[in-house]
Amino acid sequence: MSRQRPTSSPSSAVTSNGGADTKMKEIPNDDRHFSMLRQLHAADFITELNGFCGIMSVFSSLRYCLGEPSDLTNVWIALTFMPFGLFFDFMDGRIARWQKKSSMLGQELDSLADLISFGVAPASLAFAIGFRSFLDTVLLSFFVLCGLSRLARFNVSVQYLPKDASGKSKYFEGTPTPTSLGLMAVAAWWVKNEWILENLPLGAVLKDTNLEFHPAVLLFVAHGCAMISKSLKVPKP
Repeated sequence: MSRQRPTSSPSSAVTSNGGADTKMKEIPNDDRHFSMLRQLHAADFITELNGFCGIMSVFSSLRYCLGEPSDLTNVWIALTFMPFGLFFDFMDGRIARWQKKSSMLGQELDSLADLISFGVAPASLAFAIGFRSFLDTVLLSFFVLCGLSRLARFNVSVQYLPKDASGKSKYFEGTPTPTSLGLMAVAAWWVKNEWILENLPLGAVLKDTNLEFHPAVLLFVAHGCAMISKSLKVPKP
């Protein structure tokens, strides 16, 4: 759920972006030790924790792939890190508004962390529990790239979206990337019932061919399409 630039209208965006551009130009010219860390706000460090949760989820999925298939400990660890990422994603925006401090650097950090926690991590978990054919991975890649594209669109268009009295956008264009946790709730149900690996719901089609895939992976494709939809407008809470 990306943080947005502190602008309230297209006209004010010009002035605000001018100041933001000036601050961004200061970054490569700052030669102090740990200069980048000095330029981060408190909210940015919370955003980093979101990214940390996503990375740890990916590593946990990888550990499951390397271990005994019947030991689901790392799958549950991977699933557990994701809602913690959502918590930090929620908190960074709250802290930024509370401190009245935000930056373009923070916005970019937020989008990159979201891509890891709500794009790469869910796709990695899906691969770990059985979506492992070549075509499965192509479709999971489509899902991740939809998240990437959606976040990029948000960053360049948020200042032009209609705002409420507080300056926040009234709606999201397409489903926000954190909604991929809904897919992970479904995956958790499958794991609980041991509907994974060879027992994935709906099984596999074109088995033992180069075009083998699991129809259930189309849930990720559908969600990816919802994220990049222009006509789907989701009201912001």
